[in-house]
Amino acid sequence: MDWFIIGTAGHVDHGKTQLVKALTGQDTDRLKEEKERGISIELGFASLKLPNGKNAAIIDVPGHERFIKQMLAGVTGIDMVMLVIAADEGVMPQTREHLDIINLLQVKKGLTVITKVDLVDEEWLELVQEDVKDFVKGTILEGDPIVKVSALTNLGMDELKTEIVKISNVDEAQRGREGQLRLPVDRSFTLAGFGTVVTGTLWFGDVKVGDTVEVQPVGKKTRVRGIQVHGEARQSAHAGQRVALNLSDVEVEEVPRGSSIVHIGAFSPSHKLDAKLMLLKSVAKSLKHRQRVRVHLGTSEKLARVNLLDREELLPGDETYVQLQMEDPLIGQRGDRFVIRSYSPMHTIGGGVILEPYGTKIKRYSDAEIEILEVKEQGNPEQLIEHLLQKSADKFISLNEIANQLNLPREQVAPLVKNAADVYLFEGEGLSIAASKRSMEKWLARILQELKKFHEKYPLREGMDREEVRSRFFPKLSIKEFNLLIGRWQNEGKIVLKNAYLQLPGFTHNIGGPMAEALEKAERAFLNKDFQPPAWEEVSQNLKVNTGEKEEILRFLINQGKLIKVADGLYFHKDSIEKAKSLIIKAFSDKEFMVLSDIRDLLNSSRKYVLPLLEYLDSQKFTKRVEDKRYLAKR
Repeated sequence: MDWFIIGTAGHVDHGKTQLVKALTGQDTDRLKEEKERGISIELGFASLKLPNGKNAAIIDVPGHERFIKQMLAGVTGIDMVMLVIAADEGVMPQTREHLDIINLLQVKKGLTVITKVDLVDEEWLELVQEDVKDFVKGTILEGDPIVKVSALTNLGMDELKTEIVKISNVDEAQRGREGQLRLPVDRSFTLAGFGTVVTGTLWFGDVKVGDTVEVQPVGKKTRVRGIQVHGEARQSAHAGQRVALNLSDVEVEEVPRGSSIVHIGAFSPSHKLDAKLMLLKSVAKSLKHRQRVRVHLGTSEKLARVNLLDREELLPGDETYVQLQMEDPLIGQRGDRFVIRSYSPMHTIGGGVILEPYGTKIKRYSDAEIEILEVKEQGNPEQLIEHLLQKSADKFISLNEIANQLNLPREQVAPLVKNAADVYLFEGEGLSIAASKRSMEKWLARILQELKKFHEKYPLREGMDREEVRSRFFPKLSIKEFNLLIGRWQNEGKIVLKNAYLQLPGFTHNIGGPMAEALEKAERAFLNKDFQPPAWEEVSQNLKVNTGEKEEILRFLINQGKLIKVADGLYFHKDSIEKAKSLIIKAFSDKEFMVLSDIRDLLNSSRKYVLPLLEYLDSQKFTKRVEDKRYLAKR
């Protein structure tokens, strides 16, 4: 994205506005009352040019509990959040409520900023940081950066900017931006000489100067006279940008906060919204059927009754399908996130996602109605299959399992899987299974990366053991499933299966320098000693390579068949064994049997070496032992 929207969150007087001023040089408290009281009452806005060339807009939200609805209007549509916690006070009530809201709205990116660090000592700061880590556990901020700053002394501000740049560089938008124009209005005012101006974060679509648009939910038509993007005049604006529109033929009272600017006919107001609702674990009371709540969707706040479709009350931490019966109409889209607050006293109690913005009356306790909502939640069959496979990213799913989970006839599933754009179908070894394209790409990238590292680390080995790869990196795949996966990649030329080892295409043993010399020296040591081979410890002492490389040389000689293990710690060169076999065959030409001493003398060796060698030859069916005699096995 070229534009990046940042929202603040946190308790009152924890330094959000001062932090934004330190970042941007701009004071977002513009009202006289804000200046006098030293707290933010309305939304504030500031622009920030990032070092990576992107333009950021920072939305500074009020922290006081009385202004939560302003905060909700500010964080809607943001790309990342900065949760601000003062070092001298730590986590406070509005910190908790703001983080609940961030989670309910599923803001995907963020970080935590501990401010006012100049007011505390190091020991206290460490305690606060640990408390913050515990606080964000289980939330969208868990594992995200925690930056310690002082806006007064500028301590930590460079680090904060660096972290913001890192987050802005992640090529993943907060939401899909394609679609019809939709600008939720978070502020409207009159500007002398221009008339009515509205601002907001452009959620979807594009808008141009001269476009005829309408204000919803009132349906008032208006024309776009001018556009500013992040404070600069433009001829057009695009989704994901912070936008100000100068509108003609409309009074400021006709386009209050909570309105939406849309293209004519694109949206219609609705009194019924079908949704999936979750009640926060932290709330003290359950939610009753038909309970009156405040619904915050986009920048709007509307009163509604919550119709629970499968129960009489929703317990804290639970979720269910509901129909929101709005007292005043609003506009929404499938996938919109919303927050609900109790009617009185006002506290954030839950939130969810819109499944159907144009609901019709739903019969309660109807399995058929619930099934329809389930389908609406999950999309069309092809999308459902893709979603199902993406959720199971570390394993295959059988077509029977897909049919069961989606409540579809088995015979319909295979064609749907074949038609799905991002799904791979595998059939063979008695299996019919599927995996998402994303999973396949992820799996292949992982195995290629591991093979590359393995070849670099162990240039003398044939590759990674096939079963080891399965057990280490694909533990949820059965042997048959793994065989199908490897078979496809092998047929596509993406990997090579040699015996029981997996290799990168074109792999060759890259042996040179000291390793090549050591390898030749080790093999020659066994050839020179013939029937009295040296112990490996003796050979390895004379090799000018490290311990790990010595072990690799031994492994290589064994895997290549150059050395043959005849007993623990005893290796013969294969040429020596073949030479011994030739001498034994020749000696049996005029003998029926031989004893150990005969063969010892024949090979000019000792019992220490000849006995294990004979036992090896017995195991290979070359010789046959009867009591203390050896016979040549039938050939």
